[in-house]
Amino acid sequence: MREFLRKILNYFLIGIFAVIPIVIILQIIIFLKELVSDLSSVIYGYSDSYLYTLLFFSLSFTIVVFIGYKIVKTGRPWVITIFDYIIEKIPFLNTIYRVTKKVMNMFFYSHDQKIAKEVVYVEYPSPGIWVPAYVTNRFENKYVLFIPTSPNPTSGFTVIVDNDKIVSSKMNIEEATSFIVSVGVDYEKSQEMALLANHNSR
Repeated sequence: MREFLRKILNYFLIGIFAVIPIVIILQIIIFLKELVSDLSSVIYGYSDSYLYTLLFFSLSFTIVVFIGYKIVKTGRPWVITIFDYIIEKIPFLNTIYRVTKKVMNMFFYSHDQKIAKEVVYVEYPSPGIWVPAYVTNRFENKYVLFIPTSPNPTSGFTVIVDNDKIVSSKMNIEEATSFIVSVGVDYEKSQEMALLANHNSR
């Protein structure tokens, strides 16, 4: 009986971990659907016209695409520059906005090629235990690292280490995030494991 219950619990946990990604995607889709639906209701309630509502969403989509294009080509469009200037004048909000923007820049785009989407290995929490970390900043021979935790890469620890305490990785941000979310299942850098093993034997 105990063995049967253990197998049932094991199958249940396997099923839960299999369903979690689907649930997360569905939650994102539902959130976006509700957001668009609520915005549509507001716009249609104000204009009382499907044509104006459609034009509003078409214009909004075009503006967002244009902003993305300008960011890729020139770095920062004038719309974002004006918004940055206004937000910087508002206490408290300016801090949240500045930090959020820096984090998003690290994951999606960055014009500072020294720290753009760089992944390294660091011994943490003790020697001999290697974890992937995102490089978020540098100061001379010091690295500022964000060490994410599995399976949620948005939580973790921020540490400062000497550059001789890290080992470079060929993983990009997406690969490192996949490694963390999959608790190590999605990892195709066996040669890097050998590199870390050699580093420990020194």
